[in-house]
Amino acid sequence: MPNGADINLANKGGYMTSKDLSIFNSLRPFSIGFDDMFDQFESMLGNGSLAVQSNYPPYNIRKAGKDKYAIEVAVAGFNKDDVEVEYEDNLLTVKTKDVKRAKEKEGDEVIHRGISQRSFARSFTIADDVKVNDAELKDGLLTISCEKIIPEIKKKRLIEIK
Repeated sequence: MPNGADINLANKGGYMTSKDLSIFNSLRPFSIGFDDMFDQFESMLGNGSLAVQSNYPPYNIRKAGKDKYAIEVAVAGFNKDDVEVEYEDNLLTVKTKDVKRAKEKEGDEVIHRGISQRSFARSFTIADDVKVNDAELKDGLLTISCEKIIPEIKKKRLIEIK
């Protein structure tokens, strides 16, 4: 699992147990076409070693409409040239490029450094039917817009009985 990946786990300490995996496996006989999803969960969580990840940088995931989502990542102190958003194989990764701390002005002394400019990488697993549209950095908040695309074949319809 890539460094910085986040998964909400509703169990003790943020670790997936074999008991939790058995819940996924018990659902297999009642589902059709979800094998890839179950396999993905098992590969991410199968060995029980998924540790609680760093909470830097902080982020929100918002539902921005019926089928729209926004991932907001707090990147205070970074500009758009410092941050990279990469999407590959259902994994969206927000990370810093080679960041160099800004030099203080001649005679300045930093009393307290509370705005971090450390390197980071935070990853999000994106479903197959979600399209990553764009990213915007404004006022220290990186907003990545996503949209769930529902193909015609998955939309509600009546099946004619012959």
